[in-house]
Amino acid sequence: MTTLLKRAAIAMLFVLWALPLGWMTLASVRPESALFEAASPASTPIVWDHYRALFAERRFWQPVLNSIAVASATTLLSLLVAVPCAYAMARLQFRGRTILMAAVLAVSMFPQISVVPSLFLILRSLGLIDTIPGLVLPYLTFATPLAVWLMAAFFRELPADLEDAARLDGASRLRAAYEVAVPLAAPAVATTAILTFLYAWNEFLFALSFTVSPDRQTVPVAIALLRGRYQVPWGQILAAAVIASVPVAVVVLAFQRRIVKGLTAGAVKG
Repeated sequence: MTTLLKRAAIAMLFVLWALPLGWMTLASVRPESALFEAASPASTPIVWDHYRALFAERRFWQPVLNSIAVASATTLLSLLVAVPCAYAMARLQFRGRTILMAAVLAVSMFPQISVVPSLFLILRSLGLIDTIPGLVLPYLTFATPLAVWLMAAFFRELPADLEDAARLDGASRLRAAYEVAVPLAAPAVATTAILTFLYAWNEFLFALSFTVSPDRQTVPVAIALLRGRYQVPWGQILAAAVIASVPVAVVVLAFQRRIVKGLTAGAVKG
């Protein structure tokens, strides 16, 4: 009975998740005049006008490229910083380590809106407003603490005996870390990279605050500002939402086990 209830709950959650995405996808290929009518989808012709207008008139490919560049750079740089930091947090004994880990977690939970004014002034003084680096740097302030926290939990789960054996054979701690611990943590690095990329892809507040021209907007900002002078082009908005959502949904479905493992890493086991 418990298994049946669990399966029913999972099926219900899947339906609640899939219905909006399915409706959005179907509506994005319907004529603008038929979007909010009660006519059945079978009686409505399929049109690709919304997608053509997005890429031919709105140049929506530019926000897509911007989001890919920003999310990729944020993921790469945050991992380059997070891997050695997380290893040090998990393996090295030093005073204040627990407080430092708590501070790292607190930074990742800090409200973004509270740091927007100060970050804007800093980026403006550096001439980085409305630039790709001007988005990547603020993203790192929240993506890196999350990556450090996740990676530290994974490193703590790895047995230290393998590194001790490498050090007995003459390897330094640094060499033992990068030749033994980091390769063993490759699945954890991949999980952290996926979560960081998804965060950067979906981020809205910083992208809205630190970009000015349409050529530097990311996908969430471009969708939010996708409107006409006298009416809202719902068909184009739905098409843009599909373009933004489907890749993320595919990544989540493909790597759902690793993502769940990453979100529950370090949890207390009963």
